[in-house]
Amino acid sequence: MAKRMILMLAGVVVFLAAIGGFKFFQIKAAMAQGGFQPPPEAVTTVVARQDVWQTTLNAIGTVAAVNGVTVSADLPGVVESISFDSGRPVNEGDVLVRLDTKQERAQLASAEAQRDLARLELERAQGLLAKQIVPQAQYDTAAANFKSADAAVAQIRATIDRKTIRAPFAGVLGIRQVNLGQYLSGGSPIVSLQSLRPAYVNFTVPQQEIGRVAVGSTVEVTSDSLSSPESGKIAAFDSKVDEATRNVGVQAIFDNRNGKLHPGMFVEVKLAQGAKSRAITLPASAISYAPFGDSVFIVEMIKGPDGKSYRGVRQQFVKLGGTRGDQVAVLTGIKAGDEVVTSGVFKLRPGAAVTVNNTVQPSNSPAPKPADS
Repeated sequence: MAKRMILMLAGVVVFLAAIGGFKFFQIKAAMAQGGFQPPPEAVTTVVARQDVWQTTLNAIGTVAAVNGVTVSADLPGVVESISFDSGRPVNEGDVLVRLDTKQERAQLASAEAQRDLARLELERAQGLLAKQIVPQAQYDTAAANFKSADAAVAQIRATIDRKTIRAPFAGVLGIRQVNLGQYLSGGSPIVSLQSLRPAYVNFTVPQQEIGRVAVGSTVEVTSDSLSSPESGKIAAFDSKVDEATRNVGVQAIFDNRNGKLHPGMFVEVKLAQGAKSRAITLPASAISYAPFGDSVFIVEMIKGPDGKSYRGVRQQFVKLGGTRGDQVAVLTGIKAGDEVVTSGVFKLRPGAAVTVNNTVQPSNSPAPKPADS
């Protein structure tokens, strides 16, 4: 039994050795013929060309109202009447809410009676002083009492007026936050009021770019909620640079005639920076981004180890400029006429063989629409 097992193991070892030797000589022969060549990778390409390019600076902005407040109760009280509807425009001075003033009006009647009595006493003292019947001190006391009573009346009237809440400026109201009969403490919110025409857009730019932007420069904003871009002008710069980000705050003003820019809205800001020039433009998908440098793959005829030529790729490092839509500007590294790989970049290496199939091309529009995504 043991002898049979030894013979079987010896047979297996001889068999494996024969297979290994055969593969060794097979691989050696393939290496002698130039090595293994992987199949070509399927890619899409585009011929690099110069295009008209205007340098732009892109930023993220937030819409803000020129005037915007949350109208609040100045004094505590119970809501007696509401004179507005949510979402409606109002003019400056329009009454929004009246608080109950029954107590204050009773106090006003008492104060007016006290003032009338003080006036009579003053007039009486004035007549007696003219006849030198009372001393000057008594007349001065009567005059002071009248002024104090008149001031008390004015104070109560001011309290009543402060319980009538009016729009501080013209604008559009938000959603009502109070109800009839509700008790409001001082500072309780009533409704948001925003002046939408004009509107501000606040954004930041890097400190190295601030010298290229001036007050009065044209600014264009876009958003998913806007059917078309809105144009405005830069109105002001912040007086200091943010120490954390080294960015400078910028404020642009827009007419906003159609009222589509609402406070708090997120927008994309584009600023033109100088005259138009010509640059090599490529789809952003053609760029291979890496920490050690950005590069593209150029298709050309390459000579293999066996001396035969094949269609392969050469990796070329490039310096990039700005972007617009799906396109990126290439400043250096390639020239017009080079055939550049636009998709399949991630699976390539220098010298890799490729086969070009441009049936379906990646997007290469300077102004893509959401429907193109």
